[in-house]
Amino acid sequence: MVLDDNLNYAIAATPIGELLLVSDDRALRELRFAGKWAASDLDPQWQQGDVVIERAMTQLDEYFSGQRTQFDLPLCPVGTDFQRDVWHALASIAYGESISYAELARRVGRPNAVRAVGAANGRNPLPIILPCHRVIGSDGSLTGFGGGLPLKQRLLTLEHTQQPFRLR
Repeated sequence: MVLDDNLNYAIAATPIGELLLVSDDRALRELRFAGKWAASDLDPQWQQGDVVIERAMTQLDEYFSGQRTQFDLPLCPVGTDFQRDVWHALASIAYGESISYAELARRVGRPNAVRAVGAANGRNPLPIILPCHRVIGSDGSLTGFGGGLPLKQRLLTLEHTQQPFRLR
C-alpha cells in the first residue's frame, strides 16, 4: 500500500469479487483485487470514500455492465518514471484490443526492454482502469495477471463480446 496518511478507500462489490479502491482526494491511486489485500492494509486514519472513489465505482459498474469502454478518472499511480510511462501506454490500448508485450515495449519507445515492460505491467496499481489485462504473449497466449489468468480471460471476453458480466 502507498504510505500516505491522507488517503481514502472503499471496498466495491463487483461481479469479479470485492475490489479495494484507494484515492488521495484528487486522484485514484490503487485498485486491488480480492485476495490481494487484507483489512490490516487499511490504515485507521484513512477515510471511507470520496468523490473520486464514487466516480470510479460508477464507472466500474458501467464497465462491467458493458456500457463503458473507456475510463475518465483522475489517476495518480505511484511508481518510477519508467513504470508510469508503461502504465500511461496501457491507457491507449483500445477496448476490445489486445497487444503483445513486445508491442507495448515499442509503444513506450523501448523495443528491447520487453522484460522490463512486462515487469512494469505486472506492477500496475490500477488494473482494469489502466488495462494491463489487454497485454498478451506474442503467440496470443494469456500470460501473467495480478487477478489470475481466469479473470484476465473473463475481462477479455467481456470486452471482445461486449456482453455484460452476470453475477453467478
